[in-house]
Amino acid sequence: MDMSVRKTFTSERRVDLDRFLPAIGLLVGIALWTLVTTVTEGVIQQFHPVASADALARLLSEPSFYEHIWISLYRFALALGLSIAIGLPIGVLVGFFTSAERATTLLFQFMRMISPLAWFPIAIIIFGVGTGAAVFVMVMAGLWPIILNTAHGISTIEDDWTTVAESLGGDTPRVIRYVVVPGALPDMLTGLRLSVGILWIILVPAEMLGVNSGLGYYVLDARDRFAYAEIPAVMIIIGIIGYSLDLVLRLLLKRWSW
Repeated sequence: MDMSVRKTFTSERRVDLDRFLPAIGLLVGIALWTLVTTVTEGVIQQFHPVASADALARLLSEPSFYEHIWISLYRFALALGLSIAIGLPIGVLVGFFTSAERATTLLFQFMRMISPLAWFPIAIIIFGVGTGAAVFVMVMAGLWPIILNTAHGISTIEDDWTTVAESLGGDTPRVIRYVVVPGALPDMLTGLRLSVGILWIILVPAEMLGVNSGLGYYVLDARDRFAYAEIPAVMIIIGIIGYSLDLVLRLLLKRWSW
């Protein structure tokens, strides 16, 4: 067989195998899950994939369960909207104006290192028990990726771009609108993707600490009811929704990155 033909055949086989790798990885994970919950004794056996699948099917057939999904998505969307509304303008100011960057670097680096859950007592004191406190905690987690990535993207824009815009008569607002923001858009989307991941992760513990609805609350409620099979079932739903949100951001990044 000709060497070039052999290489082509090998590469085609490799491509065909690569298509199955995600499914293989998923099956390996399910196999390990089944093995661990089968060979162990006690409560852990109630987390078996078969029991979890039955619980998942039962939950998805209950209209009341969808209310927990919608309220979690509402809190997530509210926190994400506030993070964008606050984070993008601050990120633009910090990235575009050197004085703003120098004035805020120490403060922002300090605050982003504080665990978001450490804000929960303050959130309850200010907003009381409910959605307000959960959203506040989430915003304190999702704000920083948007600010820092936006500022980083703007700081990497070549000075020639802004110089040309200014020489053509562009004032600061127009330079920011037509040059700076489009130039930093890929970094903004990267920050948005990171923020979405963090917000969705923080949503669950936030709903465990002060609300009586949502997916995070449902996990604790299932534990209190000793419905242990429902815990991994809800975790699967949380993972599917989180993966779908991240997939949308990845597609946006692929479309708008340059």
